[in-house]
Amino acid sequence: MKGTPAVQHGLSDRQRELVRAWLPAAEVTADRSWGLVGTTVLELRHGAERYIVKAGDDHDQHIAREIRAHSEWLRPWTSLGRAPQVVRTDRAAKLVLTRYLPGRLVEGTDHEHRPETYRQAGELLARLHDQPHVEDAGFEERARRKALRWLDQPHRIDPGVAARLRSVIESWPTPPSTLVPTHGDWQPRNWLVHGATVSAIDFGRADLRPAFTDLARLAAQQFRADPALEDAFFEGYGPDPREPDAWWRHRVQEAIGTAAWAYRVGDEAFERQGHRMIAEALADQPRH
Repeated sequence: MKGTPAVQHGLSDRQRELVRAWLPAAEVTADRSWGLVGTTVLELRHGAERYIVKAGDDHDQHIAREIRAHSEWLRPWTSLGRAPQVVRTDRAAKLVLTRYLPGRLVEGTDHEHRPETYRQAGELLARLHDQPHVEDAGFEERARRKALRWLDQPHRIDPGVAARLRSVIESWPTPPSTLVPTHGDWQPRNWLVHGATVSAIDFGRADLRPAFTDLARLAAQQFRADPALEDAFFEGYGPDPREPDAWWRHRVQEAIGTAAWAYRVGDEAFERQGHRMIAEALADQPRH
């Protein structure tokens, strides 16, 4: 709430101490937390400056990724003023402080439907991916095991469909992969637009992965609804990185994870999307 001292919002004692030390006179001007997961996101004002503080709870697994992204991978964006500049971090306390990046979320605005937004998003993503890569012989096997773990957890996937998915996944090949820095949740809810410029936020899922994994959210949502947005995206990004078989395996993994995770947190709309993604992926299963 406007004017409320930051120490009164959903932070642990240690997190409150650190915010006091870093920004002694900070006041909360907005609570930007989602409410679905245990991450608190607060907009702060300290004197004439504005900041964002992100804090994880005891179960958080995202703040460490956010810290790594800021320390290792985001310079191609921050050097252009198109991602937030990190100010302070504390990995043990699960706390990140960045400067406020002006703009409004693309999601839910006219910009979400404009090809120029996607051209810029493609250009931005290419800058992130165009950094030193690593070869990893174990990525596909880890992804395969993760998909099976999702099927082992509570979900509302039809038992027959789940059995088919399990059979398919257990038979998958696990070839080596080329990994690059990825955002992990690349879609309009994590893009800001300020004037005519698109920027990026929220790096809690950043990691080294195949480049094509950053296309999963868009392919299941905006590209599916309007192919012109996909065309504009690749105008900015460059050649499509999706190798058909690896891309299909990733679609299956994303579909299962979406349905199971959404069920766990009670997001019924996102859960329905996950079930649709499962049906569409199985319908597109390669015939070899």
